[in-house]
Amino acid sequence: MSDVSLVKLLPVVLAFVVLAAFPSFGSTFYVDLAAKVMIYAILALSLELIVGQAGLVSFGHAAFFGIGAYAVALVTAKIDGATLWFVVPVAVAAAAAYALVVGALSLRTKGVYFIMITLAFAQMAYFVFHDTPFGGGSDGIYLYYKPALALGSLVLVDPEKPLVMYYLMLVSLVATFSFLAVMLRSRFGRALAGIKANEQRMRAAGFPTYPYKLGAFVLAAAIASGAGVLFAMKDGVVNPELLAWHQSGALLIMIILGGLGHLRGAMIGALAFTLLQEVFQSEALFGSFAKHWQLLLGLAIIGFVAALPRGLIGLSDRVRGRA
Repeated sequence: MSDVSLVKLLPVVLAFVVLAAFPSFGSTFYVDLAAKVMIYAILALSLELIVGQAGLVSFGHAAFFGIGAYAVALVTAKIDGATLWFVVPVAVAAAAAYALVVGALSLRTKGVYFIMITLAFAQMAYFVFHDTPFGGGSDGIYLYYKPALALGSLVLVDPEKPLVMYYLMLVSLVATFSFLAVMLRSRFGRALAGIKANEQRMRAAGFPTYPYKLGAFVLAAAIASGAGVLFAMKDGVVNPELLAWHQSGALLIMIILGGLGHLRGAMIGALAFTLLQEVFQSEALFGSFAKHWQLLLGLAIIGFVAALPRGLIGLSDRVRGRA
């Protein structure tokens, strides 16, 4: 690994170390907020794979997040004593299967048509859970129990313990980031970079671009479903809003805010977006105007994008340039 790569990786390692130590000095509220940020960071990383690395702008990515979350609720409702060894593969398989269908059809289009088709498929999934008894309707479903990770009678991960769940999310985030970082340096990752830069040239060079794009699309959905599993286990309840179009829009804002084309940017964007939401919803800071927090959030994001077109990850380069 080059010195440049090590320099870029060091802040990420330090961030993971801080997250590991955070429960020892952070209050319960902020530890819970950090857990929420980690879930959204995993979700943002999954979207970064197809948008930032492959140039495929999807406006329906939240569907796979919601499918993963609903899989936990539906499996625990039907199977008493199911563990994560069973729940996670079911959630991932369900999201990946839907992504295979969506991707197989939508990837035959490009540009705005691809965006609209992914949105249409996501809305279809949304209304399946929102308008049918299958998904509990608009009220959603409460988990009957939170599945543990166990080997026989030995419980490895007890989801009823908040601190244990926190570290499960941290391990999942580290694993996701590490996996994607390694994968993007592989032949598959470099093929995606080539497709993003010039797909026609890649086809002329003998690369069948469609299978690469479909593979990335399905992989991103599988990772998003894992984030959905963590979300369901954290909150103990799921609802159709997890699949809604505005959730997909928020995910796009996260990776744009952090900086497209960078895994670190996806995590920074998830952190910044979540913190901005919390700040603007604070009545202690904004009083009664806090009920209009979406307006404040929108203005803040416009300001960030205008001032930092490369995202927050480009802030350090701008500071060095002025030094």
